[in-house]
Amino acid sequence: MSYIVQFILVFIAMALADVCWTFYFIKIDERKSVSAGIWGSAIYLCGAFGVLSYTEDRTLIIPAVLGAFVGTYLTIEYKKKKEKK
Repeated sequence: MSYIVQFILVFIAMALADVCWTFYFIKIDERKSVSAGIWGSAIYLCGAFGVLSYTEDRTLIIPAVLGAFVGTYLTIEYKKKKEKK
């Protein structure tokens, strides 16, 4: 797999992991245990790909960090817009 493809996949995986983290905390706050458990499982799945990737190539920490920021930012913005409706 080329470096750029790996870079993009790590970025996406970590963005998705942070989307999952954000919804995980939302569901915990709502006391929805099954939903929180599902989001928790998704965190592990998405995060595992990212960790395995940057363990092999430490430069892939860069897309992991960027993806984590973007995932959290977009999820919070989505939640804020949804709450305004």
